[in-house]
Amino acid sequence: MDALSEATVPAENGRAPLTGGFAPVVPERLQQRDAERRDEAERRRRERDAQTVEEEQSDYFTAAFARERDAVESLLGPDRDAEAVAEAAEGLQELQRLLTDSVRFLAPYEVRQAQATLHRLQGALSERRLQLQPKKRFAFKTALKKEAAPPLQQPPPPQENSPQDSGEAAASSSSSSAVEPGCGFSGAEGQELELGPAELLQRDVVLSGLRRCRVRLRGNPNTLLVRHCRDCTVLCGPVSTSARVDGCRGCLLALACQQLRTNRTTDTSFYVQVTSRAMLEDCSNIRFAPYTWTYAGIDADFETSRLDRSRNNWNQVDDFNWLARDEASPNWSVIPENERARDWN
Repeated sequence: MDALSEATVPAENGRAPLTGGFAPVVPERLQQRDAERRDEAERRRRERDAQTVEEEQSDYFTAAFARERDAVESLLGPDRDAEAVAEAAEGLQELQRLLTDSVRFLAPYEVRQAQATLHRLQGALSERRLQLQPKKRFAFKTALKKEAAPPLQQPPPPQENSPQDSGEAAASSSSSSAVEPGCGFSGAEGQELELGPAELLQRDVVLSGLRRCRVRLRGNPNTLLVRHCRDCTVLCGPVSTSARVDGCRGCLLALACQQLRTNRTTDTSFYVQVTSRAMLEDCSNIRFAPYTWTYAGIDADFETSRLDRSRNNWNQVDDFNWLARDEASPNWSVIPENERARDWN
């Protein structure tokens, strides 16, 4: 057989001839295996690229956060005036927004560290503002009686506030260097309590020592502190910065905010929209569901609060008493849909 004839001999037993101009036949299973190897290599490459991007974003956040933090701290120095303190309040809000925008690619410990820094700076801002408040002039008792405000509109006496509580209830109005007094309710029992938009706009709200009360806050507060309340319902419009719930039991709260921190609270349900991760400490039997309360004018209040309505981490909760990553915390749970409140009236 000559060379030409040999080149055209068909394959025997499924094998391609070793001579001539034909390419060898690759079995289908080998082709599939090769395609799988290529897909796996591409997947790993994409993962490496994504990890590199996240590391770069995390490095950018760390540098930007540290830079803004140092600026706020310098503005809160003992020799700075009220104008500098107002600028520090704006910087603190920018820090919160930076954290909110970056939380999706940060590690949990980085988020916790940033939240602790914001909490500390909020306390420092409150203390500095208290220092800058004008001293009350001496007045006779008759004059004091005329100037006394209604008792239900007064926050708890200042001497009862710890520095940590003052931090959460700190004012951070960015439009004026003057300190707006707080508002709220204290010591009421079995009452229907309500504040509207004009009373709440960018003010600090304190609810303290309430028993079996229903509170409606229709408007945009700057901060919200709910402390030592029992068997109460609190419905609140969008809070520009932070909300804190401390020492409460048997309550139901509906609120929207940038940051939510809950301490020493039991048997309480939250209907929340929170742009960062909620934090629990020394709590038990806490339940969460999405924020669904509404009222006439809530859209305008969200506009002034500058909260991002498209971002809601209502079921992303950090429990400082439960650090196990592979098991869910026993201290909080999601409210089943068939048990969620639907008629807020």
